Amino acid sequence: MNSLPTRAFYGWRIVVAASLNLFFAVGIIFYGFPVFYPLLVQSLGFTRAQATQGFLIGFLLVGLPFGFLAGVLIDRVGARWVILAGAGLVGGSLLFMGFMSRLWQYYLLCVTEVIGYVLAGPIPNQVLVTNWFHAKRGRAMGYAYLGLGAGGAVSPLLVNYLAGHFGWHRAIEILGVMILVVLLPVGGWVTRSAPRDMGLLPDGSNPTYKVRISVETPPAAGGDIAYAIRSPNFWLLVAGCTLVVGAIGAVIQHLILFLKDQGYSSGAASQVSSCLLVSSLAGRVLVGHLADRFVKKNVMAWFYLLLGLSIPLLYLAHRPPAVWMFAVLFGFAMGADYMLIPLVTAECFGLAALGKLLALIIMGYSLGQWLAPWLAGRIFDVHHSYDMAWAIMTVATVVGAATIYAVSPSRSRQSA
Repeated sequence: MNSLPTRAFYGWRIVVAASLNLFFAVGIIFYGFPVFYPLLVQSLGFTRAQATQGFLIGFLLVGLPFGFLAGVLIDRVGARWVILAGAGLVGGSLLFMGFMSRLWQYYLLCVTEVIGYVLAGPIPNQVLVTNWFHAKRGRAMGYAYLGLGAGGAVSPLLVNYLAGHFGWHRAIEILGVMILVVLLPVGGWVTRSAPRDMGLLPDGSNPTYKVRISVETPPAAGGDIAYAIRSPNFWLLVAGCTLVVGAIGAVIQHLILFLKDQGYSSGAASQVSSCLLVSSLAGRVLVGHLADRFVKKNVMAWFYLLLGLSIPLLYLAHRPPAVWMFAVLFGFAMGADYMLIPLVTAECFGLAALGKLLALIIMGYSLGQWLAPWLAGRIFDVHHSYDMAWAIMTVATVVGAATIYAVSPSRSRQSA
């Protein structure tokens, strides 16, 4: 059934809550914050590498330990409380950023921002949706990730408007207040970690669900992560996601800087960035439906390949039609960027240790997500051109797509 299921099932409220979390904690931070980079370079004298490496430092220092901690807490106390803590840190860090004036302050607040991102971003929300759905998991994850796409589509225009009318200091503060005002009430009043908290079953199904899931989803041996990390599938997922998400990060974080170098105004560059994220909305809906009908890792691999093959269009960025074509294709392919990772992970290893496994996978690709933008910034600082960076990201994405295609869920079942 392709239409949105009945609203009677509380799980669809969870999808809305997860969508809002991803809209603010990921969409605005990851896709909107690059609008501030030129302003930080002009106002505070940062280099491009310094502006983009703040979040890299955060992930290097606290990303992995806090990501794994988040996974442990999610598996023990549920995603709800983890998300609430993360939302407070994301919003609070942005408020303090409005008062920063030195590089060390920026780096420190990027560290606290990363902690909030880890606790309120992809890890808990992916586990949240996965717990509430099984048969309709792909569609549910697709709808939830519409929030990330919408946040990315809106945030460049929103940040550009706020910075233009109030200055970048006040603009960051306004974003912080918005996050606190929306996410804390949603987390407290709407979010519930699992259907059992309300006496429900995933998908709103009957008790035979428990029989179906035991057959369709391979259990993680011993319910711990030792089984998973001995599996080739785990490392294929980590490697493939790190390469592709890293390339996405490099393109997204530098796109506005790159387009301004090509002669586009800040407003025009923000419009291209928003078009890219609007296109991703269609991709997310389609990917969700395809994931429920076809082999999930194959859907993921083909979308990743399309994403990589669209990057070379940036070499023609001096021609507006090429830029808009890139935005549509790259954005559409981004529909599979994060949302299929928990589905493939659950398909390979089950739900018992999903929080911990996603924490490890997400922290792995998060290093790529912020290392690649830093690398692209360093390449520009040395060569005053992004040509080499785009070539590297194209190769990384194609290799990453092939790596994901090599994942074999049946192999995990055989070794379970």
